[in-house]
Amino acid sequence: MSKKIDREQVKKVAHLARLEITPQEEVELEGSLNAILDYFEQLEELDTTDVPPTTRAIDISNITRIDQLIPWDNRDQLLSEAPDQDGDFYKVPQIMGGDPG
Repeated sequence: MSKKIDREQVKKVAHLARLEITPQEEVELEGSLNAILDYFEQLEELDTTDVPPTTRAIDISNITRIDQLIPWDNRDQLLSEAPDQDGDFYKVPQIMGGDPG
C-alpha cells in the first residue's frame, strides 16, 4: 500500500521548516517527496536480515595532521590585523548572554 503526500502536507512541512514556497514549488515538492517514498517502498522489499547497520555505503577516513605549535614573535603585528582590539586582546562582538548594550 503506497503512502502519498498531498499538497496540504507539503504546505505543513514547509511551514514547520519556516520555508516560503510558491504554488509551483508545492507541486514540484509533492512529486519529489512522493518519488522518495516510492523508492523507500522498493527498499523495504529487500531482505536485510544479514546486513549489518552502517552509516555510509563506503568506508571513508579523514586525512589529518598533527597540530604543531609554532611561536610567533611579533605579537603587535598579529594584533594589528584585528578589526578591533582592547589592549593585548582581540575585541569581538558578544554572542551569548549579558546585556547587548
